[in-house]
Amino acid sequence: MPPILIDANKILDVLVSAVDTGTMDITIAPMASDDDAAAFRTLNEQWVREYFTLEDEDRRQLGDPVGAYIEPGGEILIARAEGRAVGCVAIVPDGSGAWELSKMAVSPELRGQGLGRRILAAAIATARERGATSMFLGSSKRLANAVHLYEALGFEHVPPESIHMPYDRADVFMRLELGARSGAASG
Repeated sequence: MPPILIDANKILDVLVSAVDTGTMDITIAPMASDDDAAAFRTLNEQWVREYFTLEDEDRRQLGDPVGAYIEPGGEILIARAEGRAVGCVAIVPDGSGAWELSKMAVSPELRGQGLGRRILAAAIATARERGATSMFLGSSKRLANAVHLYEALGFEHVPPESIHMPYDRADVFMRLELGARSGAASG
């Protein structure tokens, strides 16, 4: 039996089998180049087109990921295996302490092998490090595996009116409470 690695993300312990993604060395790091931005766009366009239709907001965000996510204070994380971008996620603050989880994608050939869980855990950890008090997302019932993953990492379903989502496809709305900022001034 392969060893099990425990990645403590301060929300719950995530069990990730050391062989979930085969023998590949996976790294998850902030977007750092035009090639990363192109991979972010390609990975996301692939899943959106597979299940839905690209919407105007998708085109805006994917056409200018720096303007959509980085400039407002967020981050785009790129997962790499053997030097190739195989997954990604974006997080962006809304100004209230909450951060949106957006545009999470995994290469089709690696889906179901634990990479999405690792990317999501990295996004949660990054948002927490940046002072997030909660995270929110919009998804779709058609993406049942993704919704199950969000639930497994502690996201809870919330009423649609509690979260603004600009996508026609969004029919699942979720939030993860991260708690008060450690050492942050109140006010």
